[in-house]
Amino acid sequence: MAEWIDACAADDIDPEDVIRFDHDGRTFVIVRDHEGDYFCTDGLCTHEDVHLADGLVVENTIECPKHASIFDVRTGEVESPPACEDLRTYPTKVEDGRVLIEL
Repeated sequence: MAEWIDACAADDIDPEDVIRFDHDGRTFVIVRDHEGDYFCTDGLCTHEDVHLADGLVVENTIECPKHASIFDVRTGEVESPPACEDLRTYPTKVEDGRVLIEL
C-alpha cells in the first residue's frame, strides 16, 4: 500500500533545481520546475544508472550529467537519447511547507 513520505522542506529546492532523496534503499530526485511546481522521479538515469541529482534542470526537464539524456520531470518521458526508457514518476504534493512523495 502506498504512503506519503516526508521528503524535504519546500524551501530546500530553488526553482529549476533538484535534490536527491533516498528512502528504503532506493534513490529518487525531487525537482522544482521553473513555475515552482514539485515533481519526483527515480533518481538514476535509465541509460547507465547515473545520479540525476547532479543533472541540470531547465524549465520542466532534467538532463543526465553523464550522456545528456533529457527527461520530462512531469511524465518521466525521455526527450533526448541515449536513454530510451522513461523514468518512473511519483505523486508529489506540498503541505505545511513540506514536500511529500507517495511511494
